[in-house]
Amino acid sequence: QLQLVESGGGLAQPGGSLRLSCAASGFTLSDVMIGWFRQAPGKEREGVGCITRTGASPSGGSTTYADSVKGRFTISRDNAENTVYLEMNSLKVEDTAVYYCAARFAPFQTCALSSGNEYAYWGQGTQVTVSS
Repeated sequence: QLQLVESGGGLAQPGGSLRLSCAASGFTLSDVMIGWFRQAPGKEREGVGCITRTGASPSGGSTTYADSVKGRFTISRDNAENTVYLEMNSLKVEDTAVYYCAARFAPFQTCALSSGNEYAYWGQGTQVTVSS
């Protein structure tokens, strides 16, 4: 059974940092494209960033970020741990949301932001609250 489990959410102050983890079971994360998404109360789900599979590019995977998080959020992969991370720095109140990771089998060399409908496998989500 293919499963994704997020962890690492919690409460942070504005300007603070959190690192979210997305651990997989039943498949190898280096073989799939991973997207990070978030949904705030009353808002639609939005793509935060994505990373291609490891073999998609010489660098080991290319990333794409939403303008709202570019320069503050970083997606990385630890193949040995079969885990993808979302490092979030300089957090803002407007980053408050439930964050999800999702996976899809896609061979593309780049990934594009979306609402996530093309992703087949989803984690349960983890709450991130940024507040003073």
